[in-house]
Amino acid sequence: MFDIKKKRHLLRIVIPAYPAFNIYSAIANKTTALGPVCVASVAREVEGWDVEIIDENNLRCHGPKGAITGADHDFLQKERPADVVGLYGGLTSTIPRLYEIAGFYKGKGVITFAGGQHFVDENISEALNSSLDYLVLGEGEETIKEFLSALSGKQNMCAVKGLAFLREKQVVCTSPREPLTDFDKFPIPDFSLVRYAKIKIYPVGRIRGCGMDCEFCTVKGKPRNASPERMLETIRKIVEIMDGRHFFIVDDLFGQHRDETIRFCRMLRDYQTTIGVRLDFTAQIRLDKAKDSELLSAMREAGINTVAIGFESPIAEELEAMRKHIKPEDMIALARVYHRFGFLVHGMFIFGYPLKEGLTFNMPAQERVKRFKIFIKKAKIDTVQILLPVPLPGTELRARLQKQNRVYPLQDVGWEYYDGNFPIFEPDSPVTAEELQISMHKIMGRFYEFKYIFLLVLHIILFPSLLFFMHNFRSGWSQWYRQWRNSLVRFGGWFIIKGWNSEFKKGIFSEKLNNAKKHLKNTN
Repeated sequence: MFDIKKKRHLLRIVIPAYPAFNIYSAIANKTTALGPVCVASVAREVEGWDVEIIDENNLRCHGPKGAITGADHDFLQKERPADVVGLYGGLTSTIPRLYEIAGFYKGKGVITFAGGQHFVDENISEALNSSLDYLVLGEGEETIKEFLSALSGKQNMCAVKGLAFLREKQVVCTSPREPLTDFDKFPIPDFSLVRYAKIKIYPVGRIRGCGMDCEFCTVKGKPRNASPERMLETIRKIVEIMDGRHFFIVDDLFGQHRDETIRFCRMLRDYQTTIGVRLDFTAQIRLDKAKDSELLSAMREAGINTVAIGFESPIAEELEAMRKHIKPEDMIALARVYHRFGFLVHGMFIFGYPLKEGLTFNMPAQERVKRFKIFIKKAKIDTVQILLPVPLPGTELRARLQKQNRVYPLQDVGWEYYDGNFPIFEPDSPVTAEELQISMHKIMGRFYEFKYIFLLVLHIILFPSLLFFMHNFRSGWSQWYRQWRNSLVRFGGWFIIKGWNSEFKKGIFSEKLNNAKKHLKNTN
């Protein structure tokens, strides 16, 4: 029972650990999630509350680690007893771990709640019957203030918008929370609240929402933006207080609200000039923004060195199914524009996207792999990420595949496999589920190879050759650095893939997949 008589209470927000080693593991211990930091920064301003964040994927600074995975929550609760624990459900693959943590704290008499993209209509009942007392539905900044106030007895919980909870074993949903539009009224995200973490890459964001309406994506709605001044102040605080230098802009599509984006880039350029420090940024952006030379120039001047682009597929029929109104040959031409402007290009792809009913397309897995390899080479992509389609909760893709009875039962292939590394639905003929996974690793395995250690050494040996570019040192440095950096990343990627394959062989997914296919066949 919550003790409203205590003078101060502790809210602990936990970011659950990834279920297993995957392609995100290498970066996860260098960064954290922005959403929990935003919510925690608001909660800290509520009278009578102290707040901390535990990121189970980043415990590099003396973090108490659990015996198998994540943090040692028994130790944490003994050292600093939390009155309320919030859990971040932004990644579906971490949901089993989230329920496990909730169960631990619930057993200690702690009030538990969770929020994030996973908790849509179809999963609310499941969550509230998995040791969670409350769910925050939608954005959490306003809700957390009212929620903590209600826990302290200052208002009625039923009056708090954007909540779900059980009342007499029935799900109760309060009035929905309107999407936020005024972000400038909230405190600047405070990353010092993330205990035990060593953050090298800081997530920052200015725009929420995306109007592209992709079938497979959970991010919908009209884009809503904070002011460039707020974004710059966030970066200033990280640079001047946290000594940060590397940033990832989490906006789904950098460049929305074009004029304000360009203004922000110029403000960021001037700030770096003033302090005499060059910062490094990665941003997600649409491929067709390559046509906007003014925007690209402003981005480069601001220190945006890497762009992450969702190419999705080099196969025209799959692009049509995804509502991507572009041809593969046009994508190659646009990708090269980013290269000419000096960007490093990280290409994100989805292998084996399921076509809609009425579309006929029979391409063997081997031919698909060939198309991907040719495209990646022609587009001169610096780094690649190949994932399998994931029918996430709340997406049109999941609804379509469920209607076709193609999604493998959760009893066999649970939420922990929803990270893009595993086949979790019956693919289009003639490709099998096993071929989907093998093909994905063939493409990645060809791109990230051990041989790049030798090229890395060669680039180091050739470093003195930059003297021949003294007439245009910047151009020579750019060419050398791109080749050196790509060799380093591709060699490092080989280690990641090797680690994933090793973990996969230890697991039982193949057995689970066979059971899932049998159960699915019996229901058709």
